[in-house]
Amino acid sequence: MSNQANQSKLNQLNQAAQLIYQVLPPTPALEWSRLNEALGAKLWVKHENHLPTGAFKVRGGLVYVDRLLKTQAVSGICAATRGNHGQSIAFAAARQGLRTVIVVPKGNNPDKNKAMIALGARLIEHGEDFDESVAYARIYAEAEGLHLVPSFHQDLVLGVATYAYEFLTKVPALTKLYVPIGLGSGICGVLFAKAALGHSVEVIGVVADAFQTYPRSLDAGEPILTEPGDTIADGLAVRLANPQALTMIKEGVSRIVAVGETALLSAIAKMAKHTDNLVEGAGAASLAAAFLECDRHVADDQIGIVASGGNLEAKVLARALAL
Repeated sequence: MSNQANQSKLNQLNQAAQLIYQVLPPTPALEWSRLNEALGAKLWVKHENHLPTGAFKVRGGLVYVDRLLKTQAVSGICAATRGNHGQSIAFAAARQGLRTVIVVPKGNNPDKNKAMIALGARLIEHGEDFDESVAYARIYAEAEGLHLVPSFHQDLVLGVATYAYEFLTKVPALTKLYVPIGLGSGICGVLFAKAALGHSVEVIGVVADAFQTYPRSLDAGEPILTEPGDTIADGLAVRLANPQALTMIKEGVSRIVAVGETALLSAIAKMAKHTDNLVEGAGAASLAAAFLECDRHVADDQIGIVASGGNLEAKVLARALAL
């Protein structure tokens, strides 16, 4: 990519960051000695779990809603989510006085549901999984005259890219960065920031073993619909890959690691015990992968992980601590 293209990306990142910093401060990137000792390597944690909504996606919501209102007259918005995207949109919309309707699948995380309602959103439960909720949200938004916020969009990617911008400038010596993959905005944001900064960090994707949508889509050469599954990492429970995200992941990610439920629970426990931080399943995925690949780490590695969300159910924490 040309220097001019990288500079354009960097300018966009700076503008997005300044917008976000009017509302939210940068999150810390911290090294924890007990995690280092347990892993046997130097590890840095980007604490997106410290944001007011408990997850990184609020960055994308702020940028998306700001840009939307500069180009369209909108009275209300609708989105589908497993929780963190919905909180992001509800948070950003509430600041602008917009009506918000969020569609979640049946049996969704009750704490995330309560959080979205507390932010002023109307909650609708529909569908057995995220992809069915997306289909219903599309129908509902059209019927009610609401703007449908997609779960993947370049403005969302730009917003969440600011966390990677912060991370790579705070810890420029990072050699590996493990990033969870749901629908893909987070890891695509990392790739966007990496390109903007001209950084050499190796980006490694992480999925839940029960939802290997992106690895299988990469193997197939196109987005494929995977079978229903179950995981404590609800933010990773995506059955259909986004075409744009798939292209970016194919071009920029060195590999994708799948982590099982026991590894996710163990990572939640490690974060709680070694750092006094709560992370949800998706927020623990990158730590789980870093431990799974401990034999790959060399003496000079500086490893980054993303505590992408901290909206953890009490019953899942109890399971993790009981290991």
